[in-house]
Amino acid sequence: MLSRLDRYFLREVAQTCLAVIGVLLLILMSSQLARVLGMAAQYEFPGKVVLSLLWLMTLQQLTVLIPIGLFLGIVLSLGRLYHDSEITAMTACGMRPMNIFRPVMLLALLTACGLAVLSFRVVPWANAAAQDLRAEALRSAQFGALEPGRFRSFAGGNAVFYAERVSKGGQLHGVFARYRHKDRLELAVAERAEQRGAGQAEQEFVLFDGRRYEGVPGEPGWRVMEFAEHGIPVTLPELKSSKVRIQSRPTASLLDRETGEERAELAWRTAVPVMALVLGLLAVPLSKLRPRQGRFARIGVAILVYFIYSNVVAAVEVWMEKDAPGGRFGMWWVHGLMLIVALWLIWRDEHPVRRWRRGARERG
Repeated sequence: MLSRLDRYFLREVAQTCLAVIGVLLLILMSSQLARVLGMAAQYEFPGKVVLSLLWLMTLQQLTVLIPIGLFLGIVLSLGRLYHDSEITAMTACGMRPMNIFRPVMLLALLTACGLAVLSFRVVPWANAAAQDLRAEALRSAQFGALEPGRFRSFAGGNAVFYAERVSKGGQLHGVFARYRHKDRLELAVAERAEQRGAGQAEQEFVLFDGRRYEGVPGEPGWRVMEFAEHGIPVTLPELKSSKVRIQSRPTASLLDRETGEERAELAWRTAVPVMALVLGLLAVPLSKLRPRQGRFARIGVAILVYFIYSNVVAAVEVWMEKDAPGGRFGMWWVHGLMLIVALWLIWRDEHPVRRWRRGARERG
Protein backbone atom coordinates (compact mmCIF):
# COMPACT_ATOMS: atom_id res chain seq x y z
CA MET A 1 0.00 0.00 0.00
CA LEU A 2 1.18 3.48 -0.84
CA SER A 3 1.30 5.99 1.97
CA ARG A 4 -0.22 9.45 1.70
CA LEU A 5 3.26 10.85 1.08
CA ASP A 6 3.87 8.33 -1.70
CA ARG A 7 0.58 9.27 -3.36
CA TYR A 8 1.53 12.94 -3.13
CA PHE A 9 4.88 12.34 -4.83
CA LEU A 10 3.23 10.12 -7.44
CA ARG A 11 0.58 12.72 -8.25
CA GLU A 12 3.06 15.57 -8.53
CA VAL A 13 5.48 13.64 -10.71
CA ALA A 14 2.77 12.11 -12.94
CA GLN A 15 1.11 15.48 -13.59
CA THR A 16 4.39 17.09 -14.56
CA CYS A 17 5.34 14.16 -16.79
CA LEU A 18 1.99 14.32 -18.59
CA ALA A 19 2.39 18.06 -19.08
CA VAL A 20 5.91 17.66 -20.53
CA ILE A 21 4.82 14.81 -22.82
CA GLY A 22 1.81 16.88 -23.94
CA VAL A 23 4.01 19.84 -24.88
CA LEU A 24 6.47 17.62 -26.73
CA LEU A 25 3.57 15.91 -28.50
CA LEU A 26 2.15 19.24 -29.70
CA ILE A 27 5.57 20.25 -31.05
CA LEU A 28 5.93 16.91 -32.81
CA MET A 29 2.41 16.99 -34.26
CA SER A 30 2.94 20.47 -35.70
CA SER A 31 6.10 19.23 -37.40
CA GLN A 32 4.41 16.06 -38.62
CA LEU A 33 1.38 18.03 -39.83
CA ALA A 34 3.56 20.21 -42.06
CA ARG A 35 5.17 17.08 -43.51
CA VAL A 36 1.85 15.31 -44.12
CA LEU A 37 0.23 18.41 -45.61
CA GLY A 38 3.14 18.78 -48.00
CA MET A 39 2.69 15.18 -49.10
CA ALA A 40 -1.07 15.67 -49.37
CA ALA A 41 -0.66 18.78 -51.52
CA GLN A 42 1.73 16.95 -53.84
CA TYR A 43 -0.41 13.83 -54.28
CA GLU A 44 -3.85 15.31 -53.46
CA PHE A 45 -4.60 13.05 -50.51
CA PRO A 46 -8.11 13.42 -49.07
CA GLY A 47 -8.57 14.87 -45.59
CA LYS A 48 -9.33 11.48 -44.06
CA VAL A 49 -5.99 10.11 -45.24
CA VAL A 50 -4.17 13.16 -43.84
CA LEU A 51 -5.69 12.68 -40.38
CA SER A 52 -5.01 8.94 -40.40
CA LEU A 53 -1.39 9.45 -41.43
CA LEU A 54 -0.93 12.11 -38.75
CA TRP A 55 -2.32 9.77 -36.09
CA LEU A 56 -0.17 6.82 -37.20
CA MET A 57 2.99 8.92 -37.43
CA THR A 58 2.34 10.29 -33.94
CA LEU A 59 2.01 6.75 -32.57
CA GLN A 60 5.37 5.89 -34.10
CA GLN A 61 7.07 8.73 -32.22
CA LEU A 62 5.62 7.99 -28.78
CA THR A 63 8.46 5.60 -27.95
CA VAL A 64 10.84 8.54 -28.31
CA LEU A 65 8.68 11.17 -26.59
CA ILE A 66 7.59 9.25 -23.52
CA PRO A 67 11.06 8.39 -22.08
CA ILE A 68 12.33 11.96 -22.38
CA GLY A 69 8.99 13.27 -21.08
CA LEU A 70 9.20 10.96 -18.06
CA PHE A 71 12.81 11.93 -17.38
CA LEU A 72 12.27 15.69 -17.62
CA GLY A 73 8.98 15.46 -15.74
CA ILE A 74 10.63 13.78 -12.75
CA VAL A 75 13.50 16.27 -12.73
CA LEU A 76 11.11 19.24 -12.96
CA SER A 77 8.64 18.02 -10.34
CA LEU A 78 11.25 17.00 -7.77
CA GLY A 79 13.22 20.16 -8.54
CA ARG A 80 10.17 22.21 -7.61
CA LEU A 81 9.77 20.28 -4.36
CA TYR A 82 13.43 20.86 -3.50
CA HIS A 83 13.22 24.53 -4.47
CA ASP A 84 10.11 25.11 -2.34
CA SER A 85 11.80 23.29 0.57
CA GLU A 86 9.01 20.71 0.71
CA ILE A 87 11.43 17.79 0.67
CA THR A 88 13.56 19.54 3.30
CA ALA A 89 10.50 19.81 5.55
CA MET A 90 9.56 16.19 4.91
CA THR A 91 13.10 15.10 5.75
CA ALA A 92 12.99 17.10 8.97
CA CYS A 93 9.79 15.26 9.88
CA GLY A 94 11.51 11.89 9.54
CA MET A 95 11.22 10.99 5.87
CA ARG A 96 14.32 9.32 4.47
CA PRO A 97 15.47 10.62 1.05
CA MET A 98 15.36 7.04 -0.26
CA ASN A 99 11.56 7.08 0.20
CA ILE A 100 11.30 9.27 -2.88
CA PHE A 101 12.35 6.34 -5.06
CA ARG A 102 9.28 4.22 -4.30
CA PRO A 103 6.60 6.35 -6.03
CA VAL A 104 8.99 7.49 -8.76
CA MET A 105 10.06 3.97 -9.69
CA LEU A 106 6.44 2.81 -9.55
CA LEU A 107 5.60 5.42 -12.16
CA ALA A 108 8.69 4.45 -14.18
CA LEU A 109 7.68 0.78 -14.03
CA LEU A 110 4.14 1.51 -15.21
CA THR A 111 5.54 3.68 -17.99
CA ALA A 112 7.99 0.96 -19.00
CA CYS A 113 5.14 -1.57 -19.27
CA GLY A 114 3.19 0.81 -21.50
CA LEU A 115 6.28 1.45 -23.60
CA ALA A 116 6.85 -2.28 -23.99
CA VAL A 117 3.36 -2.64 -25.47
CA LEU A 118 3.98 0.33 -27.75
CA SER A 119 7.44 -0.79 -28.81
CA PHE A 120 6.69 -4.47 -29.41
CA ARG A 121 3.12 -4.28 -30.75
CA VAL A 122 1.66 -0.86 -31.51
CA VAL A 123 4.54 0.92 -33.26
CA PRO A 124 5.28 -1.91 -35.75
CA TRP A 125 1.57 -2.04 -36.57
CA ALA A 126 1.46 1.76 -36.99
CA ASN A 127 4.51 1.64 -39.28
CA ALA A 128 2.92 -1.03 -41.46
CA ALA A 129 -0.47 0.71 -41.50
CA ALA A 130 1.08 4.06 -42.47
CA GLN A 131 3.09 2.41 -45.24
CA ASP A 132 -0.01 0.70 -46.66
CA LEU A 133 -2.10 3.85 -46.33
CA ARG A 134 0.46 5.94 -48.20
CA ALA A 135 0.67 3.32 -50.97
CA GLU A 136 -3.12 3.16 -51.29
CA ALA A 137 -3.44 6.95 -51.32
CA LEU A 138 -0.76 7.20 -54.01
CA ARG A 139 -2.58 4.56 -56.02
CA SER A 140 -5.87 6.45 -55.78
CA ALA A 141 -4.13 9.70 -56.72
CA GLN A 142 -2.41 8.19 -59.76
CA PHE A 143 -5.05 5.72 -60.94
CA GLY A 144 -8.21 7.47 -59.77
CA ALA A 145 -10.97 9.23 -61.64
CA LEU A 146 -10.09 12.00 -64.09
CA GLU A 147 -10.64 15.53 -62.81
CA PRO A 148 -11.91 18.34 -65.05
CA GLY A 149 -9.49 20.97 -66.27
CA ARG A 150 -6.37 18.96 -65.47
CA PHE A 151 -4.10 16.77 -67.57
CA ARG A 152 -3.67 13.31 -66.05
CA SER A 153 -0.92 10.96 -67.16
CA PHE A 154 -1.13 7.19 -66.80
CA ALA A 155 1.18 4.25 -67.43
CA GLY A 156 4.39 6.18 -66.89
CA GLY A 157 3.32 9.04 -69.17
CA ASN A 158 2.43 6.86 -72.17
CA ALA A 159 -1.20 7.87 -71.83
CA VAL A 160 -2.40 11.43 -71.18
CA PHE A 161 -6.06 12.45 -70.84
CA TYR A 162 -7.85 15.75 -70.39
CA ALA A 163 -11.50 16.65 -69.91
CA GLU A 164 -13.05 20.12 -69.84
CA ARG A 165 -15.80 19.11 -67.44
CA VAL A 166 -17.35 16.10 -65.75
CA SER A 167 -21.10 15.63 -65.40
CA LYS A 168 -22.77 14.48 -62.19
CA GLY A 169 -23.07 10.98 -63.65
CA GLY A 170 -19.28 10.84 -64.11
CA GLN A 171 -19.31 11.32 -67.90
CA LEU A 172 -16.43 13.33 -69.37
CA HIS A 173 -17.01 16.16 -71.84
CA GLY A 174 -14.59 17.93 -74.17
CA VAL A 175 -12.03 15.13 -74.05
CA PHE A 176 -8.47 15.07 -75.37
CA ALA A 177 -6.40 11.87 -75.29
CA ARG A 178 -2.84 11.05 -76.25
CA TYR A 179 -1.59 7.49 -76.28
CA ARG A 180 1.91 6.37 -77.25
CA HIS A 181 2.62 2.82 -78.37
CA LYS A 182 6.33 2.34 -79.09
CA ASP A 183 7.10 4.89 -81.86
CA ARG A 184 3.52 5.53 -82.87
CA LEU A 185 1.45 8.33 -81.39
CA GLU A 186 -2.32 8.41 -81.21
CA LEU A 187 -4.22 11.63 -80.57
CA ALA A 188 -7.97 11.74 -80.11
CA VAL A 189 -10.57 14.41 -79.40
CA ALA A 190 -14.16 13.59 -78.54
CA GLU A 191 -17.35 15.26 -77.44
CA ARG A 192 -17.74 12.94 -74.48
CA ALA A 193 -16.12 9.87 -72.90
CA GLU A 194 -16.34 7.41 -70.03
CA GLN A 195 -13.59 6.22 -67.74
CA ARG A 196 -14.24 2.59 -66.88
CA GLY A 197 -12.38 0.89 -64.03
CA ALA A 198 -11.20 4.07 -62.29
CA GLY A 199 -8.83 3.25 -59.46
CA GLN A 200 -7.87 -0.13 -60.95
CA ALA A 201 -4.78 -1.25 -62.82
CA GLU A 202 -6.90 -2.28 -65.84
CA GLN A 203 -8.80 0.75 -67.15
CA GLU A 204 -10.45 1.74 -70.38
CA PHE A 205 -11.37 5.14 -71.74
CA VAL A 206 -14.28 4.94 -74.13
CA LEU A 207 -14.59 8.01 -76.36
CA PHE A 208 -17.77 8.92 -78.27
CA ASP A 209 -18.28 11.10 -81.37
CA GLY A 210 -14.74 12.19 -82.04
CA ARG A 211 -11.74 12.16 -84.31
CA ARG A 212 -8.49 10.23 -84.07
CA TYR A 213 -5.03 11.09 -85.45
CA GLU A 214 -2.46 8.31 -85.68
CA GLY A 215 1.13 8.31 -86.92
CA VAL A 216 4.83 8.66 -86.13
CA PRO A 217 5.96 12.13 -85.04
CA GLY A 218 8.16 13.80 -87.69
CA GLU A 219 7.00 11.52 -90.51
CA PRO A 220 4.26 11.97 -93.10
CA GLY A 221 1.38 9.58 -93.59
CA TRP A 222 -0.75 10.35 -90.58
CA ARG A 223 -4.17 8.78 -90.56
CA VAL A 224 -7.24 10.75 -89.61
CA MET A 225 -10.39 8.86 -88.65
CA GLU A 226 -13.75 9.85 -87.30
CA PHE A 227 -15.49 7.50 -84.91
CA ALA A 228 -18.74 7.09 -83.07
CA GLU A 229 -17.13 5.02 -80.32
CA HIS A 230 -13.47 4.34 -79.62
CA GLY A 231 -11.95 2.48 -76.67
CA ILE A 232 -8.44 3.11 -75.39
CA PRO A 233 -7.31 0.41 -72.97
CA VAL A 234 -4.78 1.48 -70.38
CA THR A 235 -2.86 -1.18 -68.50
CA LEU A 236 -1.28 0.47 -65.50
CA PRO A 237 1.71 -1.01 -63.69
CA GLU A 238 0.74 -2.37 -60.31
CA LEU A 239 1.63 0.17 -57.69
CA LYS A 240 3.31 -1.95 -55.06
CA SER A 241 4.21 -0.62 -51.70
CA SER A 242 7.89 -0.26 -51.12
CA LYS A 243 9.87 -3.00 -49.48
CA VAL A 244 8.53 -3.83 -46.03
CA ARG A 245 10.63 -1.85 -43.61
CA ILE A 246 12.23 -3.63 -40.71
CA GLN A 247 10.39 -1.25 -38.36
CA SER A 248 7.06 -2.58 -39.70
CA ARG A 249 7.76 -6.24 -39.05
CA PRO A 250 6.11 -7.99 -36.08
CA THR A 251 8.39 -8.59 -33.12
CA ALA A 252 7.92 -12.36 -33.35
CA SER A 253 9.54 -12.36 -36.79
CA LEU A 254 12.68 -10.75 -35.34
CA LEU A 255 13.31 -13.34 -32.63
CA ASP A 256 15.51 -15.50 -34.87
CA ARG A 257 17.88 -12.54 -35.27
CA GLU A 258 19.49 -13.94 -38.39
CA THR A 259 20.75 -10.58 -39.71
CA GLY A 260 22.37 -7.59 -38.08
CA GLU A 261 19.39 -5.46 -39.06
CA GLU A 262 17.01 -7.77 -37.22
CA ARG A 263 19.22 -7.86 -34.13
CA ALA A 264 19.47 -4.07 -34.13
CA GLU A 265 15.71 -3.57 -34.45
CA LEU A 266 14.94 -6.08 -31.69
CA ALA A 267 17.56 -4.45 -29.45
CA TRP A 268 16.02 -1.03 -30.04
CA ARG A 269 12.50 -2.25 -29.22
CA THR A 270 13.85 -3.77 -26.01
CA ALA A 271 15.84 -0.66 -25.19
CA VAL A 272 12.80 1.64 -25.09
CA PRO A 273 11.20 0.31 -21.84
CA VAL A 274 14.63 -0.33 -20.29
CA MET A 275 15.58 3.31 -20.92
CA ALA A 276 12.44 4.43 -19.09
CA LEU A 277 13.45 2.47 -15.98
CA VAL A 278 17.07 3.66 -16.04
CA LEU A 279 16.07 7.28 -16.68
CA GLY A 280 13.52 7.12 -13.89
CA LEU A 281 16.21 5.96 -11.46
CA LEU A 282 18.71 8.50 -12.75
CA ALA A 283 16.29 11.43 -12.55
CA VAL A 284 15.95 11.33 -8.75
CA PRO A 285 19.57 12.17 -7.84
CA LEU A 286 19.84 14.55 -10.79
CA SER A 287 16.88 16.58 -9.53
CA LYS A 288 18.41 17.29 -6.13
CA LEU A 289 19.09 21.00 -5.69
CA ARG A 290 21.46 22.83 -3.40
CA PRO A 291 20.13 25.65 -1.20
CA ARG A 292 19.20 28.83 -3.15
CA GLN A 293 19.63 27.00 -6.44
CA GLY A 294 16.99 27.71 -9.13
CA ARG A 295 14.30 25.10 -9.75
CA PHE A 296 15.40 24.73 -13.38
CA ALA A 297 19.10 24.51 -12.58
CA ARG A 298 19.34 20.80 -13.37
CA ILE A 299 17.36 20.83 -16.62
CA GLY A 300 20.43 21.52 -18.74
CA VAL A 301 22.31 18.66 -17.10
CA ALA A 302 19.31 16.35 -17.54
CA ILE A 303 19.00 17.19 -21.26
CA LEU A 304 22.73 16.61 -21.72
CA VAL A 305 22.53 13.23 -19.96
CA TYR A 306 19.57 12.15 -22.09
CA PHE A 307 21.31 13.39 -25.25
CA ILE A 308 24.40 11.30 -24.49
CA TYR A 309 22.36 8.23 -23.48
CA SER A 310 20.04 8.27 -26.50
CA ASN A 311 22.81 8.99 -28.98
CA VAL A 312 25.00 6.18 -27.69
CA VAL A 313 22.01 3.81 -27.96
CA ALA A 314 21.40 5.02 -31.53
CA ALA A 315 25.09 4.56 -32.39
CA VAL A 316 25.11 1.01 -31.02
CA GLU A 317 21.98 0.26 -33.06
CA VAL A 318 23.80 1.34 -36.23
CA TRP A 319 26.85 -0.72 -35.25
CA MET A 320 24.68 -3.78 -34.69
CA GLU A 321 22.90 -3.24 -38.00
CA LYS A 322 26.22 -3.13 -39.86
CA ASP A 323 27.77 -5.95 -37.79
CA ALA A 324 30.50 -3.56 -36.64
CA PRO A 325 32.71 -4.46 -33.66
CA GLY A 326 31.04 -1.76 -31.55
CA GLY A 327 27.74 -3.63 -31.65
CA ARG A 328 29.11 -7.04 -30.74
CA PHE A 329 27.97 -6.80 -27.12
CA GLY A 330 24.53 -5.39 -27.88
CA MET A 331 22.99 -2.43 -26.05
CA TRP A 332 23.02 -3.85 -22.55
CA TRP A 333 26.40 -2.38 -21.73
CA VAL A 334 25.01 1.12 -22.43
CA HIS A 335 22.11 0.58 -20.02
CA GLY A 336 24.49 -0.96 -17.50
CA LEU A 337 26.84 2.01 -17.70
CA MET A 338 24.01 4.50 -17.12
CA LEU A 339 22.71 2.33 -14.28
CA ILE A 340 26.13 2.45 -12.63
CA VAL A 341 26.15 6.24 -12.96
CA ALA A 342 22.69 6.42 -11.37
CA LEU A 343 23.71 4.13 -8.48
CA TRP A 344 26.89 6.13 -7.92
CA LEU A 345 24.90 9.39 -7.74
CA ILE A 346 22.50 7.79 -5.27
CA TRP A 347 25.38 6.49 -3.14
CA ARG A 348 27.05 9.91 -3.23
CA ASP A 349 23.88 11.57 -1.93
CA GLU A 350 23.57 9.01 0.84
CA HIS A 351 27.28 9.16 1.77
CA PRO A 352 28.49 12.70 1.10
CA VAL A 353 32.23 12.99 0.64
CA ARG A 354 32.37 16.11 2.78
CA ARG A 355 30.73 14.32 5.68
CA TRP A 356 33.24 11.48 5.38
CA ARG A 357 36.16 13.90 5.26
CA ARG A 358 34.84 15.89 8.22
CA GLY A 359 34.52 12.70 10.23
CA ALA A 360 38.06 11.72 9.27
CA ARG A 361 39.39 15.07 10.46
CA GLU A 362 37.53 14.78 13.77
CA ARG A 363 38.96 11.32 14.33
CA GLY A 364 42.43 12.66 13.51
